[in-house]
Amino acid sequence: MTVDDITRIAVVGAGLMGHGIAQEFAVAGYEVQLHDQSADVLGHAIGRIEGNLELLVGLGMVGQDQFGPALSRIRATASLGEAVAEADLVVEAVFEDLGLKQRLLADLDRLCAPRAILASNTSTFLPSTLAAATRRPDKVLVAHYFNPPHLLPLVELVRGEATSDETVTTVCDLLVRIGKRPVLVQKEVPGFIGNRLLVALFREALALVEQGIATPEDVDAVVTHGFGRRFGAAGPFALWELAGLDLIGEVMARLLPEIADGHEVSPLLTDRVARGEFGVKAGKGFYDWTPEAAEALRRRIAAALVAVARWSAPA
Repeated sequence: MTVDDITRIAVVGAGLMGHGIAQEFAVAGYEVQLHDQSADVLGHAIGRIEGNLELLVGLGMVGQDQFGPALSRIRATASLGEAVAEADLVVEAVFEDLGLKQRLLADLDRLCAPRAILASNTSTFLPSTLAAATRRPDKVLVAHYFNPPHLLPLVELVRGEATSDETVTTVCDLLVRIGKRPVLVQKEVPGFIGNRLLVALFREALALVEQGIATPEDVDAVVTHGFGRRFGAAGPFALWELAGLDLIGEVMARLLPEIADGHEVSPLLTDRVARGEFGVKAGKGFYDWTPEAAEALRRRIAAALVAVARWSAPA
């Protein structure tokens, strides 16, 4: 199978990530079946897609003439068999539970046509572990999108031991065709690339607050008003070479013995979770959240990501 053979796409799981993934393919002209077991979740997903498209139209990233056609290409269904029967590619975006994903992959393997590629949006589980639940390990891989998927172009492609070159090339070519920026994770490793980097940063951020060195507000300010702005233009290796690897080596030699290196999750985080202080969805975390404050943050992030996309796009 090549990218030209992919015409029908199914997205299984219409929650946080699934609705945005479906939206991306629909805007790019693909017919998409969006599945979830809950009719309420499906209805909410279509509403969120409409809101996303309205935002993108307002920001000039999607034409007004694309709004209606994109929505018409998405068909929501609570029937898994109906959603995937004719799919050339299925993207799994259900809750991050290994048993759930393995059972779903087994069902997809039974319900899908033999040609269909099965891609998981997991952020942690290895593709070979998921592929073991199927009879088509050569057609299984991870396609890990970042949130929000309709605004962040990166997709990590992770191949399992049995994933074929054809499968990797086909999915990579498809993502490029719809405007994404795929990267290939060469070896299976938990957390892949992005989440390993993020967890390392968050571990140190928690340690700084736990030790009374800084408040969460000031840690966030250091990132958003400091080095975080540079990362919109260049990654760590390029920035390190701009500063000089000799200087970076000296800084690392001084700081590595001092920074957090624990293997347990900080009590600063686990205690909040135990109290039900999950963040935006609970109205409280390290910050207090109202629905209006959460929506304002989402819109500020969206506007910033669109601005970055505009000036960082290749000429």
